[in-house]
Amino acid sequence: MQFPVRLRLYSGSNTKDAQMSQWHPHQTVATIVEKNNKFLIVEELIDGKVVLNQPAGHLEDHESLIEAAVRETFEETAWRVEPVALLGVYKYTAPSNGITYIRTCFIADAQEHVPDSPLDEGIIQAIWLSKSEVEERFADLRSPLVLRVIEDYLEGKRYSLGLVQDFDSRQ
Repeated sequence: MQFPVRLRLYSGSNTKDAQMSQWHPHQTVATIVEKNNKFLIVEELIDGKVVLNQPAGHLEDHESLIEAAVRETFEETAWRVEPVALLGVYKYTAPSNGITYIRTCFIADAQEHVPDSPLDEGIIQAIWLSKSEVEERFADLRSPLVLRVIEDYLEGKRYSLGLVQDFDSRQ
């Protein structure tokens, strides 16, 4: 089997020019939280359109992937969660902006709802939807990953959190 070879040509002759030209995907995290056959879904306003997504967001500096997933879930839903497994790592390029996202998705158990906690800007509400209800609103999904990760979860895909290693040389 042959693999395509991609070459990137740099106009500059030094390392700094090459580094500035490199492509960098956005690292994000997401969380699947299931309770009574329903999934915790975020209804949010993106570019003037209401969309559905799992609790998700970007990794912040000095934060582990698991810490980011817990933080984003709370900030977007007011639910405290406990990650129990890794669901998968997904690569997705958004057709709307050409940005490639590397999404690390975790499975978590709902622990506590804090209803008075403010939600992130742009979040309309957190709701619980069944898979069929998510499918009925397919046109409203922020990306096809929303349904894909639910399907992967229902197929029983689960990996040990031990696969997610955090090594930060700044510590």
